[in-house]
Amino acid sequence: MPNETYDRREFIGAAATTAALAAGGPAFDAKAATVDELCFSSAVELARLIRTRQASAREVMAAHLTRIERFNPRLNAIVAKLDDDQCLALADAADQRTASGATLPPLHGLPTAFKDLQPAVGFPYTRGSLAYKDAMPTEDSVFVERLRRAGVLAIGKTNVPEFGMGSHTYNKVYGTTFNPYDLTKSAGGSSGGAGAALAAGLLPIADGSDLAGSLRNPGNFNNIVGFRPSVGLTPVWPTSFPLLGFSVNGPLARTVTDVALLLSVMTGPDPRDPSLLPADPAVFRGTLERDFRGVRVAWCPDLGGLPLDARVRAVLDAQRKRFEDLGCVVEEAVPDLTDAESIFLTIRAFRSAATWGPLLPQYRDLLKPEAIAEIELGQSLTTAAVAQAMVRHGQLLDRMRRFEERYAFTLCAVNQLPPFDAKLDWPKEIAGVRMEHYIAWQKSCYWLTATFRPALSVPAGFTPDGLPVGIQIVGRYRDDFGVLQLGAAFEQATNVGLRRPPLA
Repeated sequence: MPNETYDRREFIGAAATTAALAAGGPAFDAKAATVDELCFSSAVELARLIRTRQASAREVMAAHLTRIERFNPRLNAIVAKLDDDQCLALADAADQRTASGATLPPLHGLPTAFKDLQPAVGFPYTRGSLAYKDAMPTEDSVFVERLRRAGVLAIGKTNVPEFGMGSHTYNKVYGTTFNPYDLTKSAGGSSGGAGAALAAGLLPIADGSDLAGSLRNPGNFNNIVGFRPSVGLTPVWPTSFPLLGFSVNGPLARTVTDVALLLSVMTGPDPRDPSLLPADPAVFRGTLERDFRGVRVAWCPDLGGLPLDARVRAVLDAQRKRFEDLGCVVEEAVPDLTDAESIFLTIRAFRSAATWGPLLPQYRDLLKPEAIAEIELGQSLTTAAVAQAMVRHGQLLDRMRRFEERYAFTLCAVNQLPPFDAKLDWPKEIAGVRMEHYIAWQKSCYWLTATFRPALSVPAGFTPDGLPVGIQIVGRYRDDFGVLQLGAAFEQATNVGLRRPPLA
């Protein structure tokens, strides 16, 4: 049932072990731990084990390599992977640093793979397109640089759609990424490879990016946590549009606590990115516990009338009481998102034309039709149309500010339907309503992108046929930490995120 609190006995032992530790139970025995116990331990716990030498980085790496070998051929989540010996050599170097007594960074020894929309030295930078199949970057993005500085061990890239366009991860370079909860379904996108890898225990943490929902949708489809931070919280350099906003980089993980850990190393100023606003990374190392009694939240699963699959609606409706039980005052209310559709689509097409338009003369035959249509739409825009979108955007932001004078949070669907058939290019219909273009099924995400608000996808339940459904928690302007606090409270009240994929 969508409203059930999941029995911990259903899950792999690491979840119960982590809970026992939190309750003051016996210490985790890394030497006796199974591969699955290590791979489904939280990133916070794994980092602690490595830091205190209860587990070595090599043991953690070897465990993840075992699961990658076993499941990645079916999922196709991690691409351009280093060979195992190279991965283990990285772990050995991390263990040598541990043994040296040096101060260890927060993510020391944790294996990861960078999203293939991020330039990372040593790995291909294909962006999911044959136009870039041989591209090798000479410089890390600021985002990758920060993760490396925090101690991650990069072993590969995670798969993406071409140019990150659309929220279904397939391309002509690496193929399709599949959902670990049902290998016939989409893992979402554009951070689909990252989402599937996390859900399947192939990685403990992952990075992603979000324009139309590319952190939230894979979180939702894979029963993990995906967080779109506020515009200006995390760096996006290199970018052609440093001050336009809309697209952000951010974290994915299996728990809200792990998301907070990642944000503690992702945030902070950098002179290469003028869009960054003042932020103290230490905030995300604080407690997520909070009393929500009397906090007013807006309940609007379909954002006031978007088509919503009945299975998604059933899961969300069953979870409304959870927020009331947490003490929230839950009221049916919808923010005025007038013009969010046209604002987003105009700015998106404008960006696409400027960024990818130069590829059309030489590579048109290699690009997917949706990418070509998106670029050509942008090329057809008038300056007046773009200017008017920007004017309307300012009005939308002001309406959202006024709505937030009453409501601290907005609760709605992440995706308007559960994971769909991976053979589809994109869903053509929801609840009997035809989708007019290839991202129309993502309106529940990209309308909120246009508000520039922080938004979290956190596991909420499953459809009768076992497909994950998340709920989207949207916060006030720059209240990223508050969103994580409510997400953590909901996560602990339901335990939905502990249910693991039925891979064997």
